[in-house]
Amino acid sequence: MSIRKLTVMALLVAIAVAGSTFVSIPTGIARAYPVQHAINVIGAIILGPVPTVIVAFVTAIIRILTGTGSLLAIPGSVIGAFCAALAYKYSSKIWLACIGEVVGTGILASLIAVPYAKLFMGTSVAALFFLPAFLTSSIIGAILGVMVASSLCKTELVKRFNSSLY
Repeated sequence: MSIRKLTVMALLVAIAVAGSTFVSIPTGIARAYPVQHAINVIGAIILGPVPTVIVAFVTAIIRILTGTGSLLAIPGSVIGAFCAALAYKYSSKIWLACIGEVVGTGILASLIAVPYAKLFMGTSVAALFFLPAFLTSSIIGAILGVMVASSLCKTELVKRFNSSLY
């Protein structure tokens, strides 16, 4: 992995962590952090699947350690990042990265969060308990990510990292 790519990954982690301190929406037991989902979409387009998942995981760990995120940050960000990156990798369409993020986080991660919360947080909830919070956060963040990514696709940065755009 190149120094340039690692630098962009670190920058995306920093933006996601800083954004989570300023932008959050309380939704019951979980808080919605749309900046993380925007970074997932942007990372999926610029970096690809593996670096995007690494960015999401490192961001989640930092957010947990700094108290700006709960243990739900791991499934909530990593699954969405993986789905967004795969959707973009196999389609080269920005809007499918958005859909991948919403499906990955809003639906899959919210369902996986139920046994995860029981195991790691001692919380017992119904199967669809996390769905509204995760879905709200991922929709807002994915739309924001698409807007930013659409602008970024015109820059030299994206041309260097992702030749499939052109």
